[in-house]
Amino acid sequence: MSSSNNNNDERIVRIGGASGFWGDSSVGAPQLVTSGRIDYLVFDYLAELTMSILAGARLKKPELGYATDFVSVAMRSVLKDVVRQGIRVVSNAGGVNPQGCADALAALAAEQGIALKIAVVSGDDVSPLLPQLRQEQPPVRELQSGAALPERVLTANAYLGAQPIRAALDAGAQIVITGRCVDSAVTLGVLMHEFEWQPGDLDLLAAGSLAGHIIECGCQATGGLHTDWDTVPDWPNIGYPIIECSADGSFIVTKPAGTGGKVTPAVVGEQMLYEIGDPAAYLLPDVVADFTQVRVEQAGEHRVRVHGARGHVPTASYKVSATYVDGFKTAAQLTIVGFDAVAKAKRTGEAILARTGALFSQYGFGPYSGTQLEVLGAESCYGPHAQALQTREAVLRLAVTHPRKEALELFAREVAPAGTSWAPGTTGAGGGRASVSPSIRQYAFLLDKSLVETSVAIDGKRIDIPRTPTSSAAETAKPISSPAGATRTEATPSSSSSSSSSSSSSSDADSIEVPLLRLAWARSGDKGDTSNIGVIARHPALLPLLREQLTEARVTEWLAHLVKGRVTRHEVPGIDAFNFVCEQALGGGGMASLRNDPLGKGMGQILLAMPLRVSPALLALLS
Repeated sequence: MSSSNNNNDERIVRIGGASGFWGDSSVGAPQLVTSGRIDYLVFDYLAELTMSILAGARLKKPELGYATDFVSVAMRSVLKDVVRQGIRVVSNAGGVNPQGCADALAALAAEQGIALKIAVVSGDDVSPLLPQLRQEQPPVRELQSGAALPERVLTANAYLGAQPIRAALDAGAQIVITGRCVDSAVTLGVLMHEFEWQPGDLDLLAAGSLAGHIIECGCQATGGLHTDWDTVPDWPNIGYPIIECSADGSFIVTKPAGTGGKVTPAVVGEQMLYEIGDPAAYLLPDVVADFTQVRVEQAGEHRVRVHGARGHVPTASYKVSATYVDGFKTAAQLTIVGFDAVAKAKRTGEAILARTGALFSQYGFGPYSGTQLEVLGAESCYGPHAQALQTREAVLRLAVTHPRKEALELFAREVAPAGTSWAPGTTGAGGGRASVSPSIRQYAFLLDKSLVETSVAIDGKRIDIPRTPTSSAAETAKPISSPAGATRTEATPSSSSSSSSSSSSSSDADSIEVPLLRLAWARSGDKGDTSNIGVIARHPALLPLLREQLTEARVTEWLAHLVKGRVTRHEVPGIDAFNFVCEQALGGGGMASLRNDPLGKGMGQILLAMPLRVSPALLALLS
């Protein structure tokens, strides 16, 4: 269905991004299909936590283990229209049971009287290799902590690339279902198929990966999470993203007509920097991508053109995300109302921990393995930068871990007594007694690609996928970072901003102090226990000022209450931006963290409160 002339170079392939995670709104797929403007519909469902949830579901019922919403909600609502319009679908909804997902979709198609050609990508589950890996020397080590491979592993899935998806589409699949693959691969596989891009077309693979990265989080590409949230219209009807891709790798980001949200260079730039490490060496299975010279330009209302990605030979390893159980975890909340609400909440939380700690000792349970006390509404996450607000309503949040389930069940019982024992105005126990669940942690490591066999099953036939040529990090043309993004990129001033450096000094006599929010847009995300914060200058002339004042040292100091590891600044001159990679920043990250913000979503907001000095002349450029 893609717009076609005889010349392949002039075709435009339109791809709609219908889901950013398992649990995204049900409106995405129908909105995009109804628009009549897409050739492909892609879905991204999987996070590390999602994989462990799906593994648990399959243990209870072998036919499960996939993102059931993909079949029961999304495809049920659009399958007839998808087939009628000739739209093809790619989704990683397969989770830990891609075949089960395909079987459920085939049953739905039969129920609706539709003939459907479904392909299943397999090979990401590397659990059978774990016994072999335990014997290897040097031993497997976790990418961020260096820890040894845990004894009891629940899941172990390699992040596959786009080649199997491309092979499935080449074989005529209408719908492709994968397990774990990198989020952007569902889009890159489409573009490799449509434009016949080859493994050696590294710049094109980087561009296609960027296209996938922009739409992999749904509405984050159309105004969702935008720094200037109050300028984004019609949240209830926000549009899901559409990319219009050309054979040269350039693409337009847009959305269906008549929908809410907005598409601007700032919105797209924020998403480009979301959850990456070194922007000069973004490691993916198919390519090492360099986004430092990418340009984003307004090309019409709600249309942004993106171009300039560069690619280098991929490394010889897949990243593997494994999960394992490490004791038990629970969290409880109480609302405290009235004068001195914050002080009352803190004392209540301390009392609960002290009482239960004494009971643990009495019963021989041993101490907590982890505790986190936060007072929500008192700006706990801002640490020393919290403003002294005399709030008269605060929420006490206690999150705890322990090796024994019965210890945390005792903890859960001892929360409610606070309602009659201690602070006046204690209420709101948050829906009853807190439940105790296994504490699932992530373990990420690298695995030689030669050990992983990927294949595609379609119409009862298996297609083996040839391995992509790879290179060691030392052989690539650009510096390669670890997946945590620790390698520094040299700062190269962009031509649009270098001429302004003389007016950027913070020592100007007439300079005034403003929060970073006045000068930049920012968005933060996570990779394990690492958080990244992308910061984009609101005007090119502000970049020298940000380079001078928004240093690694200042960011380290500002976020010291949250970040316990190194902060590395990478420059992205193509969009007048910086990417800050903060290690040991999330209390263990994701499933392991006890924080209210385990994914670092608020860290960009906290950084935006940092004060900087700016001259009135520069500030006037923003008016």
